[in-house]
Amino acid sequence: MNRTSPTAFTLIELLVVIAVLAVLMAILMPSLQRAKEAARETVCKSNLRSIGLGITAYLQDNDSKAANSGTTNGFFWYDSSGDLRSTHDRDAYWGVAYVRYLPKPAVFGCPSYRSVAELIYPDDPKLVYEAAYGLNYYLFHDPKGGNSIRSAALISHQGQFIVAHDHVEPKVEQDSADMFFNDGPGTLNLTHYRQGGQRAKFYRGIFRHAVRSNEEFQTGGRANILWLDTHVSSLHETTGDDVPKQWYTGTTER
Repeated sequence: MNRTSPTAFTLIELLVVIAVLAVLMAILMPSLQRAKEAARETVCKSNLRSIGLGITAYLQDNDSKAANSGTTNGFFWYDSSGDLRSTHDRDAYWGVAYVRYLPKPAVFGCPSYRSVAELIYPDDPKLVYEAAYGLNYYLFHDPKGGNSIRSAALISHQGQFIVAHDHVEPKVEQDSADMFFNDGPGTLNLTHYRQGGQRAKFYRGIFRHAVRSNEEFQTGGRANILWLDTHVSSLHETTGDDVPKQWYTGTTER
């Protein structure tokens, strides 16, 4: 009985198949990466929204006054004994003040900001898994001066007042040095993080979503912002001309 032998692929045919697969992968990989980043950014925004709801609950229970986070300026939630750090602890993350109003510290993490070689302070980079957002200093500090905690109820445009946003430091408190506004048309924001600044190597961690450029001081990306009315929006990489200072201070004074 005659049997028909299966036809084997030739070496040329195998190479052609491999080349076609390589081309397809090259076409699909950028799309897959964009889809993954879109999913990570969605989680980041959802976490910010949850934080906003927790802070709102805190304000309702505390006469519309935020926690005094003037001392906390680190990335730590717990001390060496595993106990939650105090709001008077310099190394504590500002979220310790609101932890009772939130499901868990992990909500302060941002999936787009996990592969971090180092932090702005010489601490374990993995701390940023639960400490990825920068708090606006003016949430509790009155820009007009004084030592008393300001009332959030007196901020008239709450949908235009920043509570926190993507950043590489736990608290932004030095105006144009670490905030998104600048000191006038043509000047730069985030001057601590720009070329020649003392924290220049950390710049790319700020506008960290949908990154499109590998240049040292240009990501082509965006950052996410939590506003006092709890909505979350994106801000495309900017030098600050389109960001008014009152988004941080809640006043009309520049």
